[in-house]
Amino acid sequence: MGQDGANESGVGKPGGSARVAFMQGNEAVLEGALAAGARFYAGYPITPSSEIAELASGRLPALGGLFVQMEDEIASMGALVGASLAGAKAFTATSGPGFSLMQENIGLAIMVEAPCVIINVMRSGPSTGLATKPAQADLMQARWGTHGDHPVVALVPGNVTECFTLTVAAFNLAERLRTPVFLLSDEILGHMRERTTIPRPGDLEIWDRPGPSGDPAAYRPYRPGPDGVPPLAAFGTAYVYHATSSMHDERGVSANDAPTAAATITRLCAKMRMSLDLVPEPEIVSSDGLGGGGRTLLVSFGSSARTARQTMLDHPERAFTLFRLRTLWPLPEDEISALIDDHDAVVVVEMNTGQLVHEIERIVAGRRPVIGACRSDGEIITPDEVWRAARAACGGGEGGSGR
Repeated sequence: MGQDGANESGVGKPGGSARVAFMQGNEAVLEGALAAGARFYAGYPITPSSEIAELASGRLPALGGLFVQMEDEIASMGALVGASLAGAKAFTATSGPGFSLMQENIGLAIMVEAPCVIINVMRSGPSTGLATKPAQADLMQARWGTHGDHPVVALVPGNVTECFTLTVAAFNLAERLRTPVFLLSDEILGHMRERTTIPRPGDLEIWDRPGPSGDPAAYRPYRPGPDGVPPLAAFGTAYVYHATSSMHDERGVSANDAPTAAATITRLCAKMRMSLDLVPEPEIVSSDGLGGGGRTLLVSFGSSARTARQTMLDHPERAFTLFRLRTLWPLPEDEISALIDDHDAVVVVEMNTGQLVHEIERIVAGRRPVIGACRSDGEIITPDEVWRAARAACGGGEGGSGR
C-alpha cells in the first residue's frame, strides 16, 4: 500500500488546500481517477458517460498519460488489460450497451488478474433503450455478466462527492485485490451538479499493486503472497511471464488438470471474502416517527436512495431506517440481516423491475415482509411511490409499484 502524496493529477498539491467545486458526477469521476494515479484510458463514447472520455482526452496527455479512443468497447476492454499488465493504472467509462460488449474481456481481466476500473453510467434499456434516461438495471449484469465462477467488486456512489471518493476507492481495491472493479453510477448522478470538495493529494490514501522481489527467474505471477494476492510484475521488466485466458498454474502456463482448476477458482473467490473488509461501508440513517405504523427499513443505492431519504423527510411521523449501499457486490448481507428484527417491513427502492429486491428477500428469509418500490420507465422513482410501498409493506394502505 503506497501513499501518493506527490500525485500530479491537477486536483491540488501537497501542502495546499482542498478545492471546492461545483461539478457534475462525471467530472468528479474523472478527477477521482486522476487522483488515484490513473494514466491510461481506452474507450468508446456512449451516452451518458461521454463527458468522462472527453475530459480524459485532454487531462491525461497533459499529465504524461495516454488516452485512446478505440473502435468499440470490445477493443477498449482488451486495451485496458494490456495497459494494466504493462504497469499502468487503467480505466474506461461506458453505459449498458458498451458494458455488454466488454464482458468477454472482463472475464479475461479476471482470469489474468489485471487490475483496472470500469465505470458504468447506467441508462435505460434493453439494447439502445432510452439512451438519455436513467436506470439502475445493470446490477446483475455486473455480478454475473461474464461466465464462470469469479469475484466481483461493484461500488455505487450516491452523490457527486462520492463519484470522486468511490472512484479512488475503486482503483485502490483493483490494485489491492488485483482484479477489475466496477463503479456503477447512473445518468442522474453523472449529469447532476453539486458542491464538491476535492481533497489535497496528500490527504488521500492511494494503494498501489505490490510488485515482486528477488530472483526474476523464480517469479511466479500467480503464486499468492501472504495476503492471498499474487505480486504483479509489469510486462517489459526482468520478470518475464505468460498471461493466458486458459486455466493456468502459478507460472501462467496452461494447465487443464482438476487440482489446478480447483485451486485457482478457490483463490479467485477468496478475493470476494477479502474484499468485505476493504469495501466502503453502507450509510445508515434513522428517523424516529411518533405516529405509529411500524418501523420500515428502506434499502437503496445511488440516485434512488436520494428519493428514499426524501420520503423520510416528507413523513416525519413514520419511523424509518435508510440502509444506503455504497457497495453492491459483495453485498453486505450480515449488516442487512442484523437490522431485520428491529423493523416491521423492508422496502427496496431501485430503478429497475426488482433486481435487488430478490437478493434482499433471500437475506430476510421470510422474517419480515419485503416489497419493492421499483420503476423502470426512464424516470426516477418518486417519494410518493416509496411512501405507498412503505404503507403497503406495513399493512397500512395501497400497494407499492413494481412487484
